[in-house]
Amino acid sequence: MEASTALAGNPAKDRQHGGAKRILRMLRPYILVGPSAIVLIVFWIVPIFQMGGLSLFDWNLVNPQRTFVGLKNFAGLIQDAQFHQTLANTLIYMVFTVGLSVSLGMLVALHLKEATRRNRFLQAVVFSPYVISLASVSLLWLWIMNKDYGLLNQILAAFGISAIDWLGDPRYALGSLIAISVWKSIGYDALILTSALQSVPQDLYEAAELDHAGKWSTFRKITLPMVSPTLFFIVIVEVIASLKVFETIQIMTQGGPQNATNTLVFSLYQYAFQFYKVGYAAAIGMVLLVIVAVFAVLYFKLLEKRVHYR
Repeated sequence: MEASTALAGNPAKDRQHGGAKRILRMLRPYILVGPSAIVLIVFWIVPIFQMGGLSLFDWNLVNPQRTFVGLKNFAGLIQDAQFHQTLANTLIYMVFTVGLSVSLGMLVALHLKEATRRNRFLQAVVFSPYVISLASVSLLWLWIMNKDYGLLNQILAAFGISAIDWLGDPRYALGSLIAISVWKSIGYDALILTSALQSVPQDLYEAAELDHAGKWSTFRKITLPMVSPTLFFIVIVEVIASLKVFETIQIMTQGGPQNATNTLVFSLYQYAFQFYKVGYAAAIGMVLLVIVAVFAVLYFKLLEKRVHYR
C-alpha cells in the first residue's frame, strides 16, 4: 500500500509544481525582454516625454525657476526665418547624403560582388573610411578643403582654376559637408550590399540569360527585388544618421557661413548650451522627432509591400 502511494506521488504537489511551470512559461518572454524594455523606457521613452514637457517652458538652464509658456516656443519656430533655413538645410542634407550614398554604394557593390582577392582588397579599402571617427574625418577634410593650402585647391590650381573657399562660401559649404558624409558612408553601404548581392541565387541570372534579358532588365527585375530588404534597412540607417549629424558641423563650420550648414541637431545644441534657451531647443527636438516619425510611417507604408522577403 505504501509502495503504491509512493509511486502515485502527491497529487497536490504535482498540481502545484505544474502551476509553477505554467506561470514560469508565461513569464519567460517578459523576463527575457525585461532588461531591454527597462533600458528603452529609461533612456528613450522618459527623455522624450521630458523633452516634450520642457518645450512648454521658458528655462535658461541656470535658474531652477521655469516659466510655463505653452506653445510659445513652437510659435517662435514658425516665425523664425533662421529656423526655416535650418530645416531646409537638414532636409537637403538628408536627401542628397542618403541618395548619393546608397546609389554609389550600389554601383560599387555591383562592381565588387565577385569573390576575388582583388575585390576583397578593394572592399577593405572602400570600407576603411567608415571605421575612422567623425572627429578625425572632419580634421582631415578641414585640411583638404582649406582655402589657402588645401589639397583640393592645389589640384584646381594645377588646372588653372581659382581657389574655392569650400567651407567659407555659402554656395559650397553644405555641398562640401554632403560630400564628406558620402565619402565616409559609401563603404558601409557597399559592403552590406555586396553581401546581399552575393546571396542572390545564380540560377535566376542563368534563367534571365537564357531569356536574353538585358543588363538593365536583369537588375530591375531580379537584382533589385532580391536585395530590397537590405536596401530598406540601409536607407533607414542612413536617414537617421543624416538627421542627427553633429560632429562634422561642430568641428568644421559651426553652422556657418551665414547659417548655410546649420541643421536641427546642431541648432538644438546651440540654443540649449550656448544661448541657454532650453525650452526653445526642446521645441526643435520635438520637430525633429515628428520628422523622423512621419518619415518612418510613410516609408513603411509605401515600401513594405515592395520589399521582397525570400
